[in-house]
Amino acid sequence: MAIFVVHEHHARHLHYDLRLEMDGVLKSWAVPKGPSMNPADKRLAVMVDDHSLEYADFEGTIPEGQYGAGKVIIWDKGEFSLLKGGIKKGNLEFELKGKRLRGRFVLIRMKKSDKNWLLIKMKDAFAERF
Repeated sequence: MAIFVVHEHHARHLHYDLRLEMDGVLKSWAVPKGPSMNPADKRLAVMVDDHSLEYADFEGTIPEGQYGAGKVIIWDKGEFSLLKGGIKKGNLEFELKGKRLRGRFVLIRMKKSDKNWLLIKMKDAFAERF
């Protein structure tokens, strides 16, 4: 089983970084409004550079003048399973087993963009009722 981590990142603007262990690295997306457990919410997720697996445990302050300067804390962490799809296909369905994020999610690449995706909670036993 692979890992996932969500970093709460206090950079120029507060955002959350979703990181999924795939192909020996952490594939990463910046999620401006943070993940949601409500299937009605479609959250923008901007794909950013891969991070090393060691970064999954990082908490601290990135110094001024460096890319991503600001405070970083682990917001959630746990196990990750890819259920189907892939980055090249532009559609990943996966399951998270964390403290805050549990159940199935999907990342769908938006048309005409390599970097912009939508993060959506799938309807399952862990989804918020709306």
